[in-house]
Amino acid sequence: MLKAAISRRVSSFITSRGLRNFRRGVHALRRRLSGRAPTVYYFHQPDDPYSHLAAQMLKPLAARYRVKIVTWVVPAPEKAAAPEYELLAAYGRRDAARVAREYGLDFPDDAGAPDPELVRSVTALLAKAAGTDRFAEIAVAAGHAVWMGDSAALGWLQEKHGVADEKDTAAALTHGDRMRRKLGHYLSGMFSFEGEWYWGVDRLNYLEERLMEAGLDNEPGKPMLAPWRDLTLGPVPPSTRRPVIDYWFSFRSPYSWISVPRMLKLARHYNADLRLRFVLPMVMRGLPVPLTKRMYIVRDTKREAERAGLPFGKVVDSVGAGAARALAVLHHAIPLGKGEAFAELGCKAVFADGIDIASDSGLKDVAKRAGLTEETVRKALADPTWEAAVEENRQALFEAGLWGVPSFRVDGKPAHWGQDRFWALEQDIIASLKENP
Repeated sequence: MLKAAISRRVSSFITSRGLRNFRRGVHALRRRLSGRAPTVYYFHQPDDPYSHLAAQMLKPLAARYRVKIVTWVVPAPEKAAAPEYELLAAYGRRDAARVAREYGLDFPDDAGAPDPELVRSVTALLAKAAGTDRFAEIAVAAGHAVWMGDSAALGWLQEKHGVADEKDTAAALTHGDRMRRKLGHYLSGMFSFEGEWYWGVDRLNYLEERLMEAGLDNEPGKPMLAPWRDLTLGPVPPSTRRPVIDYWFSFRSPYSWISVPRMLKLARHYNADLRLRFVLPMVMRGLPVPLTKRMYIVRDTKREAERAGLPFGKVVDSVGAGAARALAVLHHAIPLGKGEAFAELGCKAVFADGIDIASDSGLKDVAKRAGLTEETVRKALADPTWEAAVEENRQALFEAGLWGVPSFRVDGKPAHWGQDRFWALEQDIIASLKENP
């Protein structure tokens, strides 16, 4: 009980608006006292699809806002920060093409793994350009050459702009990684501004919002360069069938919590058959989650929750017994027609209500509010068959080319990873209904 109480207080403080506003105020004061220009740091990985998309926003960002943009070249994240990296790379290429279409950016639909020799050449090119005013232009052109496999175009860029030698290239990557760590992150395609991080095109809206609030917008009143995407819940195409959504989630994933209510709303709007594919948390599947990553995820989830109008921040970690017990109960709740209610209330309990679902009282409280009896809970906790269901769901997730949650797909179409891909899932649902009415 003491551990849960401490967790509630600490997590509430870490995610509080008061702390966030205080940190922002301190950074702004330091900037004003020093006379430094407002500075955005950008970290680019030459063979990262999301970095290629982010690089295309550098020039528009610099033109729209009165900020200095400092660019760094970085290596791929460590394995602990990006487990299942091969799956991530393959998914990233497919996802980047979808995001590019949505935002009007450039990325080929059929991009394969980039040629290692081209990547080495581009890295040397960008190591030379990093920190200069030419970086944005060169990075976009070089990225296009890499993803299109255009060695001739890359050769022209090298001849025009020059390249760093092997020693200087290695030094540039080391310095970039060191700065990324110093400022507190681990990924690529990242923007950093005065203590906060923004991942690629997906989180650029938060950076823009901050720059607007700081009075740094050259064109106030105009739409953002990369506005937030979410559900539209528009007209439903006429159909005689129900689309089938596979939805993978866990009781320890903050992003799962803020995805569950929207998933239920989406499924009901389109009269979809929602399959709850519950899995163990990554750390309980042997996939590490470093502290830096956990802290970023918590803070990022907070702003995404606020945008979606959902509570978040009073957290009691469910790893271990909490997650396992909740999965056991969910396994019994689904055939009783109470699975959706228990999934939503269980995730909310962990991440918004500060309820310890590892305790009998906490778990029974959630179950009761979901319409389950104590007898159902007792039987569920004595029944180990949930473990086989979890393993089946895990295998299905990997077969879909993914590993993390929340993930989802409709009618067997390519799966999406992340609660920030609801717009893509909704588009898939509409397309599926029109294809097979």
